[in-house]
Amino acid sequence: MTFPSNFGLQGSIVQYGLLEAEMKRILKREYTAEFREQAVAMVNNGRSVPQVAEQLGLIAQTLRNWVKAAERGRLNEKVHKVTEEQMELSRLRAENAQLKMENEILKKATAYFAKDRL
Repeated sequence: MTFPSNFGLQGSIVQYGLLEAEMKRILKREYTAEFREQAVAMVNNGRSVPQVAEQLGLIAQTLRNWVKAAERGRLNEKVHKVTEEQMELSRLRAENAQLKMENEILKKATAYFAKDRL
């Protein structure tokens, strides 16, 4: 049984990174519940994870995660949702780390140039 390359795929773009200048776009693939169930069923019917993953165009570790989730009965549960407060806290922590680094650089530069004036 072969599947078209876009079978069960719902694409979305995800941006991540600490600085806007360093952000890169990657395609985060989201698969339908039916696709996940069929992929897990193929593995449960005796086929190897790498073989099924290659046939369906998946990363093998993704399929392994689905198989483990199915064993626990959590295959199609939504993964941890991030709240607005958590996103803001994460952004502020990243900004704080950046400012601390810039502050250390300024301290070192000040000490270097102050040494030259003595």
